[in-house]
Amino acid sequence: MADDSTTTIRATFETREAADLAVEHLVQQHGISRPDIFIQSASDRNSAGSAPSGGDISHDDGARRDAPLEGEIEVSADIASSQIAAVQRSLGDAGALRISSR
Repeated sequence: MADDSTTTIRATFETREAADLAVEHLVQQHGISRPDIFIQSASDRNSAGSAPSGGDISHDDGARRDAPLEGEIEVSADIASSQIAAVQRSLGDAGALRISSR
């Protein structure tokens, strides 16, 4: 009998760019459907991460200062229990600061 149980995996990232990369890993490497992946601020504050990234740093005058850099970004998804170790490695490769599952 196959183990078809699922677990919720959560990872926090310093930048929105790293969180987006993690989503791509989940979709392309692990076959997780994009609507089953959630991205949100890790706190109750609106945030684009805790450090400038992507378009926020690509200006002639340096990094933009108007982005809401108020905290970390959380990526979460329900995955098959058999995928936990592989997904944790992918999230770590994408730059996760912390990874948890339950």
